[in-house]
Amino acid sequence: MVKKIGIIGLSEGNGHPYSFSAIVNGYNDIELKKSGWNVIYDYVTRRDPSEFGFSGFQITYAWTQNKEITDSLCNSCRIPNSMDEYEEMAGLVDGVIIARDDYESHYEIAKFFLEKNIPVFIDKPLTLNVTELRYFKPFLENGKLMSCSGMRYAKEVDQLRQDIITQKFDHIKLIRGTVIHSWEKYGIHLIDAILNLASFIPESVQCIESEFESMAITMSDGTLVQIDALGPIPLAFHIDVYGSQKITKIEISDNFSMFRRTLWHFFHFIESGKPAIPAYTTINAMRILMAGQLSKKEKRRVAIDEFSV
Repeated sequence: MVKKIGIIGLSEGNGHPYSFSAIVNGYNDIELKKSGWNVIYDYVTRRDPSEFGFSGFQITYAWTQNKEITDSLCNSCRIPNSMDEYEEMAGLVDGVIIARDDYESHYEIAKFFLEKNIPVFIDKPLTLNVTELRYFKPFLENGKLMSCSGMRYAKEVDQLRQDIITQKFDHIKLIRGTVIHSWEKYGIHLIDAILNLASFIPESVQCIESEFESMAITMSDGTLVQIDALGPIPLAFHIDVYGSQKITKIEISDNFSMFRRTLWHFFHFIESGKPAIPAYTTINAMRILMAGQLSKKEKRRVAIDEFSV
């Protein structure tokens, strides 16, 4: 029996409702091209038909704040039901994807579904509000809530992760990451990718004074992670890892593969009822973001433990 998934969007500049839905349902070439999401159209049309779809899952309901956009999404991505209100999905779906990155909206929407025992995936970042994070914690722990950046599953990082597991990096001294736009919305991309490399435990964040947002994250093992959010520049998602015996430089660009992997983990999560990501990992990622935000404001090093969850 096919499990029915609802998708909820939209936030400015974020086409994830289109990309996620196309990967699950396939797409209508003419309608997706008309949607205006040229980057998404370009990378999905380069993929082989065998790479679309998941056995036993379909996105069947969609809602955005704009009826015309909802209809465009449905027509582009073969979604049969355009909803007037997202609350109408209750009782009809086996899971919900909140595919919008305006984190201020996540709590209200997710709460409606979580308290009806409906599994939820929330696009990054989950929240930058510690009270909301405390609310989300039990749902992260009990297998009802998943949230991450797709870069947690970026295939470009696979070899690096394997090299760390097999100890080809005998001691990592420095990891540097570069992203576009802001720390609050885009820092999570590299935080999730880096926290998935090894058992890193963050201790503190220091905002480095510069013309852009630069954050130095100290890990408990002494590793320094520096993430630079460079603002409105050409697309850049880079990770450089400096070990005592090996140096690796990675550019992350395959959105389709990372999104498909993310969706696979969410669907497996629905079937198994077990957390796809350890709750403490998601919580620590949010605490890093909040610590960086506070460090920038107060111009001091902020300990992760200042945010008790």
